[in-house]
Amino acid sequence: MTTSQGGRLQRIVVIGAGFAGLWAAVGAARKLEAQRIGRDCVEIVVVNRTHWHSIRVRNYEADLSNTLVPLADVLDPIGVRHIEGEVTGIDAASRTVVYSSGGCDQDLRYDRLVFALGSRVTRPPIPGLKEFAFDVDTYEAAVQLNGHIAALPSRSESAGQRTALVIGAGLTGLEAATEMVGKLRAAFAGRDPAHNPRVIIADRRATIGSGMGAEGAKVIAQALAALGVETRASVSVHHVDECGVTLASGERILTATVVWCGGLSAHPLTAAFPVECDALGRLPVDPFLKIKGSASEFAAGDAAWFPIDGLHSTVMSCQHARPMGRFAGHNVVCDLIGEAMLPLHIDWYVTVLDLAQWGALYTGGWDHSLVSIGAEAKRTKQVINCERIYPPRSMDPQDIFDAGAPIVQRPPDYGNHAQRSGPK
Repeated sequence: MTTSQGGRLQRIVVIGAGFAGLWAAVGAARKLEAQRIGRDCVEIVVVNRTHWHSIRVRNYEADLSNTLVPLADVLDPIGVRHIEGEVTGIDAASRTVVYSSGGCDQDLRYDRLVFALGSRVTRPPIPGLKEFAFDVDTYEAAVQLNGHIAALPSRSESAGQRTALVIGAGLTGLEAATEMVGKLRAAFAGRDPAHNPRVIIADRRATIGSGMGAEGAKVIAQALAALGVETRASVSVHHVDECGVTLASGERILTATVVWCGGLSAHPLTAAFPVECDALGRLPVDPFLKIKGSASEFAAGDAAWFPIDGLHSTVMSCQHARPMGRFAGHNVVCDLIGEAMLPLHIDWYVTVLDLAQWGALYTGGWDHSLVSIGAEAKRTKQVINCERIYPPRSMDPQDIFDAGAPIVQRPPDYGNHAQRSGPK
Protein backbone atom coordinates (compact mmCIF):
# COMPACT_ATOMS: atom_id res chain seq x y z
CA MET A 1 0.00 0.00 0.00
CA THR A 2 1.39 3.40 -0.99
CA THR A 3 0.22 6.56 0.78
CA SER A 4 2.83 9.04 -0.39
CA GLN A 5 5.31 9.68 -3.14
CA GLY A 6 8.75 10.41 -1.74
CA GLY A 7 7.21 11.94 1.35
CA ARG A 8 5.06 14.33 -0.74
CA LEU A 9 1.51 14.99 0.33
CA GLN A 10 -0.86 13.34 -2.13
CA ARG A 11 -4.09 15.02 -3.13
CA ILE A 12 -7.50 13.84 -4.26
CA VAL A 13 -9.44 16.64 -5.94
CA VAL A 14 -13.21 16.45 -6.38
CA ILE A 15 -14.66 19.07 -8.70
CA GLY A 16 -18.32 19.77 -8.08
CA ALA A 17 -20.33 19.24 -4.90
CA GLY A 18 -23.68 18.13 -6.22
CA PHE A 19 -25.17 14.71 -5.54
CA ALA A 20 -22.14 12.92 -7.01
CA GLY A 21 -19.35 15.26 -5.92
CA LEU A 22 -20.39 15.67 -2.30
CA TRP A 23 -20.73 11.92 -1.84
CA ALA A 24 -17.47 11.25 -3.66
CA ALA A 25 -15.69 13.46 -1.12
CA VAL A 26 -17.44 11.72 1.78
CA GLY A 27 -16.73 8.29 0.32
CA ALA A 28 -13.06 9.11 -0.10
CA ALA A 29 -12.77 10.49 3.43
CA ARG A 30 -14.49 7.39 4.79
CA LYS A 31 -12.03 5.09 3.05
CA LEU A 32 -9.02 7.08 4.27
CA GLU A 33 -10.41 6.92 7.80
CA ALA A 34 -10.91 3.17 7.54
CA GLN A 35 -7.30 2.78 6.36
CA ARG A 36 -6.09 5.12 9.09
CA ILE A 37 -4.44 7.36 6.52
CA GLY A 38 -4.07 10.85 7.91
CA ARG A 39 -4.59 14.10 6.06
CA ASP A 40 -0.86 14.73 6.39
CA CYS A 41 -0.42 11.89 3.86
CA VAL A 42 -3.48 12.29 1.61
CA GLU A 43 -5.73 15.32 1.51
CA ILE A 44 -9.11 15.67 -0.14
CA VAL A 45 -10.03 18.98 -1.72
CA VAL A 46 -13.46 19.86 -3.13
CA VAL A 47 -13.79 22.74 -5.59
CA ASN A 48 -17.34 24.02 -6.04
CA ARG A 49 -18.76 27.24 -7.41
CA THR A 50 -20.77 27.85 -4.22
CA HIS A 51 -20.20 27.16 -0.55
CA TRP A 52 -23.28 24.97 -0.38
CA HIS A 53 -24.71 21.71 -1.67
CA SER A 54 -28.00 22.26 -3.49
CA ILE A 55 -30.89 19.79 -3.33
CA ARG A 56 -31.36 20.56 -6.99
CA VAL A 57 -34.30 18.25 -7.60
CA ARG A 58 -36.46 20.48 -5.39
CA ASN A 59 -35.90 23.65 -7.44
CA TYR A 60 -39.41 23.46 -8.90
CA GLU A 61 -40.95 23.96 -5.46
CA ALA A 62 -42.42 27.17 -4.05
CA ASP A 63 -40.44 27.06 -0.81
CA LEU A 64 -36.70 26.77 -1.37
CA SER A 65 -35.68 27.76 2.16
CA ASN A 66 -34.46 24.29 3.13
CA THR A 67 -32.81 23.23 -0.12
CA LEU A 68 -29.24 24.35 0.61
CA VAL A 69 -26.82 22.45 2.84
CA PRO A 70 -23.62 24.31 3.78
CA LEU A 71 -20.60 22.31 2.65
CA ALA A 72 -18.89 23.13 5.93
CA ASP A 73 -21.56 21.20 7.83
CA VAL A 74 -20.71 18.00 5.96
CA LEU A 75 -17.06 18.33 4.98
CA ASP A 76 -15.45 20.12 7.92
CA PRO A 77 -16.27 17.37 10.46
CA ILE A 78 -14.56 14.75 8.28
CA GLY A 79 -11.48 16.77 7.41
CA VAL A 80 -12.21 17.61 3.77
CA ARG A 81 -10.97 20.97 2.51
CA HIS A 82 -13.34 22.88 0.25
CA ILE A 83 -12.72 25.81 -2.06
CA GLU A 84 -15.36 28.13 -3.46
CA GLY A 85 -14.41 28.57 -7.08
CA GLU A 86 -15.48 28.00 -10.65
CA VAL A 87 -13.52 25.25 -12.42
CA THR A 88 -12.42 26.61 -15.80
CA GLY A 89 -9.91 24.07 -17.05
CA ILE A 90 -8.42 20.61 -16.61
CA ASP A 91 -5.04 19.40 -17.86
CA ALA A 92 -4.92 15.64 -17.42
CA ALA A 93 -1.34 15.47 -18.74
CA SER A 94 -0.04 17.64 -15.90
CA ARG A 95 -2.77 16.56 -13.47
CA THR A 96 -3.87 20.13 -12.90
CA VAL A 97 -7.25 21.76 -12.32
CA VAL A 98 -7.65 25.47 -13.01
CA TYR A 99 -10.31 27.38 -11.13
CA SER A 100 -11.33 31.00 -10.72
CA SER A 101 -11.88 32.39 -7.23
CA GLY A 102 -12.16 36.01 -6.19
CA GLY A 103 -11.41 37.14 -9.72
CA CYS A 104 -8.10 35.24 -9.86
CA ASP A 105 -7.17 32.01 -11.62
CA GLN A 106 -5.60 29.34 -9.46
CA ASP A 107 -3.92 26.02 -10.28
CA LEU A 108 -4.49 22.91 -8.17
CA ARG A 109 -2.41 19.79 -8.69
CA TYR A 110 -3.92 16.38 -8.09
CA ASP A 111 -2.85 12.78 -7.83
CA ARG A 112 -6.39 11.56 -8.39
CA LEU A 113 -9.40 13.47 -9.72
CA VAL A 114 -13.15 12.93 -9.48
CA PHE A 115 -14.99 14.89 -12.18
CA ALA A 116 -18.47 15.64 -10.84
CA LEU A 117 -19.44 18.94 -12.44
CA GLY A 118 -22.84 17.54 -13.37
CA SER A 119 -25.18 18.85 -16.02
CA ARG A 120 -26.85 22.04 -17.09
CA VAL A 121 -30.05 22.89 -18.90
CA THR A 122 -29.74 22.80 -22.68
CA ARG A 123 -30.84 26.00 -24.40
CA PRO A 124 -31.10 25.70 -28.19
CA PRO A 125 -30.73 28.88 -30.30
CA ILE A 126 -34.43 29.76 -30.28
CA PRO A 127 -34.87 33.52 -30.71
CA GLY A 128 -35.68 35.18 -27.40
CA LEU A 129 -35.29 32.03 -25.29
CA LYS A 130 -32.20 33.24 -23.45
CA GLU A 131 -33.61 36.71 -22.85
CA PHE A 132 -37.19 35.93 -21.81
CA ALA A 133 -37.42 32.36 -20.47
CA PHE A 134 -36.81 31.22 -16.90
CA ASP A 135 -35.64 27.78 -15.77
CA VAL A 136 -35.22 25.79 -12.54
CA ASP A 137 -31.80 24.38 -13.33
CA THR A 138 -30.01 26.05 -10.44
CA TYR A 139 -31.01 27.39 -7.05
CA GLU A 140 -30.35 30.96 -8.25
CA ALA A 141 -32.55 30.45 -11.31
CA ALA A 142 -35.34 28.94 -9.22
CA VAL A 143 -35.23 31.87 -6.78
CA GLN A 144 -35.41 34.26 -9.73
CA LEU A 145 -38.47 32.48 -11.12
CA ASN A 146 -40.27 32.45 -7.77
CA GLY A 147 -39.46 36.13 -7.27
CA HIS A 148 -40.87 36.91 -10.70
CA ILE A 149 -44.12 35.08 -9.91
CA ALA A 150 -44.48 36.80 -6.54
CA ALA A 151 -44.07 40.20 -8.24
CA LEU A 152 -46.62 39.59 -10.99
CA PRO A 153 -49.62 41.08 -9.09
CA SER A 154 -47.76 44.38 -8.67
CA ARG A 155 -47.50 44.82 -12.43
CA SER A 156 -50.11 46.56 -14.53
CA GLU A 157 -52.83 44.18 -15.67
CA SER A 158 -52.02 42.72 -19.08
CA ALA A 159 -52.92 39.80 -21.31
CA GLY A 160 -50.95 36.75 -20.25
CA GLN A 161 -50.09 38.14 -16.83
CA ARG A 162 -51.76 35.17 -15.10
CA THR A 163 -50.63 32.60 -17.66
CA ALA A 164 -47.52 30.42 -17.44
CA LEU A 165 -46.11 28.25 -20.20
CA VAL A 166 -43.72 25.40 -19.33
CA ILE A 167 -41.80 24.08 -22.32
CA GLY A 168 -40.62 20.50 -22.01
CA ALA A 169 -42.67 17.68 -20.50
CA GLY A 170 -39.95 15.58 -18.97
CA LEU A 171 -39.94 15.00 -15.22
CA THR A 172 -38.71 18.52 -14.42
CA GLY A 173 -41.20 20.15 -16.74
CA LEU A 174 -44.12 18.19 -15.35
CA GLU A 175 -43.15 19.01 -11.78
CA ALA A 176 -42.63 22.67 -12.63
CA ALA A 177 -45.99 22.91 -14.42
CA THR A 178 -48.07 21.20 -11.75
CA GLU A 179 -46.43 23.24 -8.98
CA MET A 180 -46.96 26.42 -11.02
CA VAL A 181 -50.72 26.22 -10.48
CA GLY A 182 -50.31 26.74 -6.74
CA LYS A 183 -47.58 29.35 -7.17
CA LEU A 184 -49.75 31.55 -9.38
CA ARG A 185 -52.83 31.04 -7.23
CA ALA A 186 -50.91 32.09 -4.11
CA ALA A 187 -49.38 35.10 -5.84
CA PHE A 188 -52.75 36.53 -6.91
CA ALA A 189 -54.72 35.47 -3.82
CA GLY A 190 -54.59 38.95 -2.28
CA ARG A 191 -55.88 40.66 -5.40
CA ASP A 192 -58.35 38.00 -6.52
CA PRO A 193 -59.06 35.10 -4.14
CA ALA A 194 -61.17 33.35 -6.79
CA HIS A 195 -58.38 33.58 -9.36
CA ASN A 196 -57.83 30.48 -11.46
CA PRO A 197 -54.41 30.60 -13.10
CA ARG A 198 -53.78 29.35 -16.61
CA VAL A 199 -50.86 26.93 -16.89
CA ILE A 200 -49.85 25.24 -20.15
CA ILE A 201 -47.22 22.55 -20.71
CA ALA A 202 -45.87 21.96 -24.21
CA ASP A 203 -43.63 19.26 -25.64
CA ARG A 204 -42.34 18.06 -29.00
CA ARG A 205 -43.40 14.48 -28.27
CA ALA A 206 -46.80 13.22 -29.33
CA THR A 207 -47.89 12.34 -25.79
CA ILE A 208 -47.31 14.43 -22.69
CA GLY A 209 -45.59 12.25 -20.11
CA SER A 210 -44.71 9.45 -22.53
CA GLY A 211 -41.35 9.09 -20.83
CA MET A 212 -43.17 7.52 -17.88
CA GLY A 213 -44.62 4.70 -19.96
CA ALA A 214 -48.12 4.19 -21.34
CA GLU A 215 -49.77 3.61 -17.95
CA GLY A 216 -47.87 6.49 -16.40
CA ALA A 217 -48.86 8.86 -19.21
CA LYS A 218 -52.54 8.10 -18.51
CA VAL A 219 -52.07 8.93 -14.84
CA ILE A 220 -50.25 12.15 -15.76
CA ALA A 221 -53.09 13.13 -18.09
CA GLN A 222 -55.57 12.55 -15.27
CA ALA A 223 -53.53 14.67 -12.86
CA LEU A 224 -53.04 17.52 -15.36
CA ALA A 225 -56.76 17.59 -16.12
CA ALA A 226 -57.65 17.66 -12.43
CA LEU A 227 -55.24 20.55 -11.83
CA GLY A 228 -56.46 22.44 -14.88
CA VAL A 229 -53.12 22.32 -16.71
CA GLU A 230 -53.53 22.61 -20.49
CA THR A 231 -51.33 20.56 -22.81
CA ARG A 232 -49.76 21.12 -26.20
CA ALA A 233 -48.20 18.01 -27.70
CA SER A 234 -46.23 17.60 -30.95
CA VAL A 235 -45.25 21.27 -30.92
CA SER A 236 -42.00 23.19 -31.03
CA VAL A 237 -41.17 26.82 -30.23
CA HIS A 238 -40.57 29.32 -33.02
CA HIS A 239 -39.66 32.28 -30.86
CA VAL A 240 -40.06 33.86 -27.43
CA ASP A 241 -40.57 37.54 -26.68
CA GLU A 242 -41.51 39.72 -23.73
CA CYS A 243 -45.23 39.20 -24.33
CA GLY A 244 -45.32 35.47 -24.97
CA VAL A 245 -44.39 32.56 -27.20
CA THR A 246 -45.11 31.75 -30.82
CA LEU A 247 -45.17 28.04 -31.61
CA ALA A 248 -43.97 26.61 -34.91
CA SER A 249 -47.62 25.76 -35.62
CA GLY A 250 -48.40 29.46 -35.61
CA GLU A 251 -50.28 29.44 -32.30
CA ARG A 252 -49.55 32.51 -30.22
CA ILE A 253 -49.60 32.11 -26.41
CA LEU A 254 -49.62 35.34 -24.44
CA THR A 255 -47.77 34.80 -21.18
CA ALA A 256 -45.64 36.71 -18.73
CA THR A 257 -43.98 33.52 -17.48
CA VAL A 258 -42.10 31.10 -19.72
CA VAL A 259 -40.19 28.25 -18.09
CA TRP A 260 -37.75 26.26 -20.20
CA CYS A 261 -37.33 22.60 -19.21
CA GLY A 262 -35.96 21.32 -22.50
CA GLY A 263 -33.45 18.77 -21.27
CA LEU A 264 -29.92 18.55 -19.87
CA SER A 265 -26.40 18.10 -21.18
CA ALA A 266 -23.18 17.34 -19.33
CA HIS A 267 -20.86 20.12 -18.21
CA PRO A 268 -18.80 21.24 -21.25
CA LEU A 269 -15.48 20.55 -19.48
CA THR A 270 -15.98 16.87 -20.24
CA ALA A 271 -14.32 17.89 -23.52
CA ALA A 272 -11.02 18.21 -21.62
CA PHE A 273 -10.59 14.42 -21.74
CA PRO A 274 -9.47 12.58 -24.91
CA VAL A 275 -12.46 10.25 -25.03
CA GLU A 276 -15.62 10.09 -27.08
CA CYS A 277 -18.58 11.35 -25.05
CA ASP A 278 -22.16 10.24 -25.60
CA ALA A 279 -24.94 12.33 -27.16
CA LEU A 280 -25.45 14.13 -23.84
CA GLY A 281 -21.76 14.99 -23.57
CA ARG A 282 -21.14 12.46 -20.78
CA LEU A 283 -17.81 10.79 -20.11
CA PRO A 284 -17.64 7.00 -20.53
CA VAL A 285 -16.55 5.31 -17.31
CA ASP A 286 -16.05 1.71 -16.27
CA PRO A 287 -18.03 0.12 -13.39
CA PHE A 288 -15.36 1.42 -10.99
CA LEU A 289 -16.17 4.98 -12.21
CA LYS A 290 -12.72 5.50 -13.77
CA ILE A 291 -12.83 7.43 -17.04
CA LYS A 292 -12.03 5.02 -19.84
CA GLY A 293 -8.44 5.37 -20.98
CA SER A 294 -7.47 7.57 -18.03
CA ALA A 295 -4.80 6.75 -15.48
CA SER A 296 -5.82 9.02 -12.62
CA GLU A 297 -9.27 10.44 -13.38
CA PHE A 298 -12.71 9.26 -12.29
CA ALA A 299 -16.15 10.72 -13.09
CA ALA A 300 -19.56 10.36 -11.47
CA GLY A 301 -23.07 11.73 -11.67
CA ASP A 302 -24.69 13.50 -14.61
CA ALA A 303 -21.35 13.96 -16.39
CA ALA A 304 -20.62 10.23 -16.58
CA TRP A 305 -22.28 7.12 -17.96
CA PHE A 306 -21.95 3.35 -18.08
CA PRO A 307 -24.42 0.43 -18.17
CA ILE A 308 -25.54 0.54 -14.54
CA ASP A 309 -27.09 -2.95 -14.65
CA GLY A 310 -25.00 -4.23 -17.53
CA LEU A 311 -27.66 -3.18 -20.04
CA HIS A 312 -29.23 0.22 -19.29
CA SER A 313 -27.24 3.43 -19.17
CA THR A 314 -27.16 5.53 -16.05
CA VAL A 315 -29.64 8.40 -16.06
CA MET A 316 -29.18 12.03 -15.09
CA SER A 317 -30.77 11.64 -11.67
CA CYS A 318 -29.75 11.77 -8.03
CA GLN A 319 -30.91 8.13 -7.93
CA HIS A 320 -27.72 7.22 -9.82
CA ALA A 321 -25.53 10.22 -8.97
CA ARG A 322 -25.43 9.50 -5.23
CA PRO A 323 -24.22 5.87 -5.42
CA MET A 324 -21.91 6.77 -8.31
CA GLY A 325 -20.36 9.39 -6.05
CA ARG A 326 -19.98 7.08 -3.06
CA PHE A 327 -18.33 4.37 -5.16
CA ALA A 328 -16.11 6.86 -7.01
CA GLY A 329 -14.89 8.27 -3.69
CA HIS A 330 -14.17 4.83 -2.29
CA ASN A 331 -12.46 3.67 -5.48
CA VAL A 332 -10.32 6.75 -6.00
CA VAL A 333 -8.65 6.02 -2.65
CA CYS A 334 -8.31 2.33 -3.48
CA ASP A 335 -6.69 3.25 -6.79
CA LEU A 336 -4.32 5.64 -5.06
CA ILE A 337 -3.15 3.11 -2.45
CA GLY A 338 -3.13 0.05 -4.71
CA GLU A 339 -6.15 -1.75 -3.30
CA ALA A 340 -8.84 -3.59 -5.28
CA MET A 341 -11.73 -1.35 -6.30
CA LEU A 342 -15.46 -2.07 -6.00
CA PRO A 343 -17.69 -2.21 -9.11
CA LEU A 344 -21.05 -0.47 -9.01
CA HIS A 345 -24.08 -2.44 -10.15
CA ILE A 346 -27.70 -1.43 -9.58
CA ASP A 347 -30.37 -3.90 -10.64
CA TRP A 348 -33.41 -1.75 -10.01
CA TYR A 349 -34.78 1.54 -11.30
CA VAL A 350 -37.67 3.67 -10.05
CA THR A 351 -39.16 7.05 -10.86
CA VAL A 352 -41.27 9.13 -8.49
CA LEU A 353 -42.89 12.13 -10.16
CA ASP A 354 -44.36 14.91 -8.02
CA LEU A 355 -47.72 16.14 -9.29
CA ALA A 356 -48.32 18.92 -6.75
CA GLN A 357 -51.69 18.91 -4.98
CA TRP A 358 -52.91 15.92 -6.99
CA GLY A 359 -50.28 13.65 -5.46
CA ALA A 360 -47.49 11.79 -7.23
CA LEU A 361 -46.75 8.91 -9.59
CA TYR A 362 -44.37 6.13 -8.55
CA THR A 363 -43.19 3.62 -11.16
CA GLY A 364 -40.78 0.69 -10.90
CA GLY A 365 -38.45 -0.84 -13.46
CA TRP A 366 -37.23 0.40 -16.83
CA ASP A 367 -40.70 -0.38 -18.22
CA HIS A 368 -42.27 2.03 -15.69
CA SER A 369 -44.78 -0.35 -14.13
CA LEU A 370 -47.12 1.44 -11.74
CA VAL A 371 -46.24 1.05 -8.07
CA SER A 372 -48.51 3.68 -6.52
CA ILE A 373 -50.25 6.93 -7.39
CA GLY A 374 -51.83 9.86 -5.61
CA ALA A 375 -51.43 10.35 -1.87
CA GLU A 376 -49.46 7.13 -1.29
CA ALA A 377 -46.90 8.01 -3.94
CA LYS A 378 -46.74 11.57 -2.60
CA ARG A 379 -45.64 10.30 0.80
CA THR A 380 -42.85 8.35 -0.87
CA LYS A 381 -41.82 11.43 -2.86
CA GLN A 382 -41.65 13.52 0.30
CA VAL A 383 -39.46 10.92 2.01
CA ILE A 384 -37.09 11.00 -0.97
CA ASN A 385 -37.04 14.78 -1.49
CA CYS A 386 -36.96 15.87 2.14
CA GLU A 387 -35.05 13.08 3.90
CA ARG A 388 -33.39 10.38 1.85
CA ILE A 389 -31.28 12.50 -0.51
CA TYR A 390 -29.99 14.85 2.20
CA PRO A 391 -26.59 14.31 3.80
CA PRO A 392 -26.57 13.98 7.59
CA ARG A 393 -26.89 17.41 9.17
CA SER A 394 -25.80 16.38 12.67
CA MET A 395 -22.17 17.37 11.95
CA ASP A 396 -21.22 14.05 13.59
CA PRO A 397 -18.30 12.45 11.69
CA GLN A 398 -19.53 8.90 12.22
CA ASP A 399 -23.01 9.75 10.89
CA ILE A 400 -21.41 11.25 7.80
CA PHE A 401 -19.02 8.33 7.27
CA ASP A 402 -21.86 5.83 7.68
CA ALA A 403 -23.90 7.63 5.00
CA GLY A 404 -20.92 7.51 2.62
CA ALA A 405 -20.52 3.72 2.61
CA PRO A 406 -20.15 2.20 -0.89
CA ILE A 407 -23.45 0.36 -0.83
CA VAL A 408 -26.61 0.53 -2.94
CA GLN A 409 -29.77 1.45 -1.05
CA ARG A 410 -33.08 -0.07 -2.00
CA PRO A 411 -35.82 2.38 -2.98
CA PRO A 412 -38.57 3.16 -0.44
CA ASP A 413 -41.39 0.59 -0.46
CA TYR A 414 -39.98 -1.01 -3.60
CA GLY A 415 -42.02 -3.92 -4.97
CA ASN A 416 -45.28 -2.97 -3.25
CA HIS A 417 -47.13 -2.89 -6.57
CA ALA A 418 -50.50 -3.42 -4.85
CA GLN A 419 -50.56 0.16 -3.56
CA ARG A 420 -52.41 2.10 -6.22
CA SER A 421 -54.41 4.63 -4.31
CA GLY A 422 -55.80 7.61 -6.17
CA PRO A 423 -55.61 11.23 -5.12
CA LYS A 424 -57.07 12.08 -1.76
